[in-house]
Amino acid sequence: MTVLRRVTDAERRARLVRRHLLAPSARRDDPEGIADALVALHSSDPATVYLSAAARMAVPSLAAVDDALYVRRAVVRHHAMRRTVWVMTPPVARAAHAACTVGLAPVEWRRLARMVEDSGVAADGAAWVAVARAHTLTALHEIGTAGARELGRHVPELTAKLHLAVGKPYAGTQGAHARILQNLGFDGAIIRGRPTAGTWTAGEYAWSAAEDWLPGGVAGMDPAEAARDLLERSLRAFGPVTTADIRWWAGWTAATATRALRATGAVPVETEAGPAWLHPDDTAPVDDLEPCVALLPALDPTTMGWRERGWTLGDHGAFAGPLFDRNGNAGPTVWVDGEVVGGWGQRRDGTVVTRLLTRVAQRRAAQVRRAAERLTALLDGRVVRPRFPTPLQTELAKEETA
Repeated sequence: MTVLRRVTDAERRARLVRRHLLAPSARRDDPEGIADALVALHSSDPATVYLSAAARMAVPSLAAVDDALYVRRAVVRHHAMRRTVWVMTPPVARAAHAACTVGLAPVEWRRLARMVEDSGVAADGAAWVAVARAHTLTALHEIGTAGARELGRHVPELTAKLHLAVGKPYAGTQGAHARILQNLGFDGAIIRGRPTAGTWTAGEYAWSAAEDWLPGGVAGMDPAEAARDLLERSLRAFGPVTTADIRWWAGWTAATATRALRATGAVPVETEAGPAWLHPDDTAPVDDLEPCVALLPALDPTTMGWRERGWTLGDHGAFAGPLFDRNGNAGPTVWVDGEVVGGWGQRRDGTVVTRLLTRVAQRRAAQVRRAAERLTALLDGRVVRPRFPTPLQTELAKEETA
């Protein structure tokens, strides 16, 4: 019987601090390189992209992230794994689109057609949707990048009102633009550009036709090849990962995960959490942890990268506990040597404050304080409130300046 190599939690943490660029020697200043190291950066909360990148830079810069997103377009924002919005380099976006997103579009377009009919907008919802899709794409090609409000002046269908949760106490309405633009994104036909409010923390974006924004667009990759490519990237960044981790992270069925694992030639290992997988070119032991301290933002890919997180979070991973909201969204976290030891937030004056939930050495606590001071200086008075506040972050926000 073959005896599998055992990867301890200590080795996993040693891998993490290098691969996720938390170790001082691993840090870099190009946002696209940082995104690739983590496969992609979470963008459900727009501020996460900037703070995740800055936390891994040798010389932190919010302007560098803006430049990568909107000037050089070295990274793009797109729906992908688990229907979540991410920021990725174009090759990753193409793989993630084919492996995770493209299958969403037909279902969502059919749902929208039913909503159009149920809302009394049109008797033939499918025909109405087809016209709305075509008119929206034509408008974007003609006028270039535009937000929903401007597009609505050119495409009347976008201003239609859809009824939601009819007959329920929480019934309401929604502009058709929200569904149409979302679904065109699922198609890979359009891409989000700059926030329309002009600030990096805003979540309403201008849109462009995909091929106008990014030569070659994001659509067209073979789904099986894309799943293999995406899993290879995930194994390099997060390995060892369990099958449950893979399915949760990518939002895949068991069959898709199994096929992708077979295609990558993933190597089975044992971890303290059970059977897991490594990339076939990344099986050598890593036994020297580089000491490091990092303040990571809400929904950072390192905090959210595994379904089974006990080896990094210890007892701090409970939903509705200090560091997570009730739905499992991670808040801002303090990391020391590859483990979560506390959380951070901001006071009303913008000061970054931390709270340690695990005892650490005095020199590490001093490093945490200095990291908070550097982040305070980087934010320069701007208060960033996570979209999914956690109990600890809310408490820290209420603290008065000493």
